[in-house]
Amino acid sequence: MTETLRPRTPTRLLDVDALRGFALFGILVVNLAYFASGYPFHLVADPAHGSWLDDSVEFGVRLLFEMKFYLLFSFLFGYSFTLQLAAAGRAGANFTARFVRRLGGLFVLGGLHAVLLFQGDILTTYALLGLVLLAVHRTQPRTAVIAAGAIVGVVAVGMTVAALAGIELVTDQEAALAAGRASTDALAGGLGSVIGEHLRSLPTMAGSLAVQGPLALAAFLVGLAAGRRKLLADGIGRHTGALRRLELVGYPIGLAGALVFAIGGTTNLAGLAVSILTAPLLVSAYVATLLRVFATPRGGRLARALAPAGRMALSSYLGQSLLGVLIFTGVGLGLTGDTPPAVVPVVAVGIFAVQLELSRRWLARYRYGPAEWVLRAVTNAERPRMRR
Repeated sequence: MTETLRPRTPTRLLDVDALRGFALFGILVVNLAYFASGYPFHLVADPAHGSWLDDSVEFGVRLLFEMKFYLLFSFLFGYSFTLQLAAAGRAGANFTARFVRRLGGLFVLGGLHAVLLFQGDILTTYALLGLVLLAVHRTQPRTAVIAAGAIVGVVAVGMTVAALAGIELVTDQEAALAAGRASTDALAGGLGSVIGEHLRSLPTMAGSLAVQGPLALAAFLVGLAAGRRKLLADGIGRHTGALRRLELVGYPIGLAGALVFAIGGTTNLAGLAVSILTAPLLVSAYVATLLRVFATPRGGRLARALAPAGRMALSSYLGQSLLGVLIFTGVGLGLTGDTPPAVVPVVAVGIFAVQLELSRRWLARYRYGPAEWVLRAVTNAERPRMRR
């Protein structure tokens, strides 16, 4: 790979925005399956779609996407926190009050998102964990990384103990299949039916955050440490060796762990424990490869294509859910239950391609995405100027 460094973007970190855009695509691939069918939410396969192609695609998504991309998104949340902190310092602003207002706005948006669009919302979790990040933001980078490793280790040990104790996530297969059928039927209904399904699903989703929440916090802390070190602020020139080492270690170990997880499926606690330990390495390898690619002339074009979606990541994330509702549920085309798993990633690619173009056009005229504008207004307690 030729690593001719391109000029850096002076006003924003292009690589951070591009990585965030890449993370949005991975999240979309995983989340869209929950719009296409009600069965995945209950951890069982849709019996209407079981071809070898469907099984192969679902295996590939578990291998390469599940348990990975929300970690990258969380890492970037922690990294961006340091950028906001630095900007507030330059402006002489009261960062704590502004950030608390920002988290409050994020929590409200997340709650609306969970009820109206997608019960698997992560924004409310980010808002709550953001308070923890604010409380520990003066932590030294080394301490933050050690704490993140400890959190990951504790969660993995907990999963291992649960597996050894014989605990099962799906105790009654027939009941889970019946619940999956009921959820699919509800999602195929009108707006009231879809909202009702989301409300019924919230307690289960809250339970799943017992695992996802701590892992997101661990990624926050790693992002905080990376931001404090300004690792993405000065190009990859002096980090090329470290990036290569991340690839050499991250891909073999990360893919081996992902393979164990993919074979075991989402209900296998032992495989889940392995994934918890190894997914951060695979994500690190993804990031290392992307940063090296972005530093090349052709890769720079890829970064510039991904960056607009990453710049308006909140609007993009909410927009993905809105399109999922309109394409799959009875509110729109009513394809829930009728779309094979093999087709879902294809739809995800189409949605993301549309989002990239819409984001580019939007930001050519406006300073912020629509959701970012709302959040900025809440954060600063004033009406921001929208048009460029």
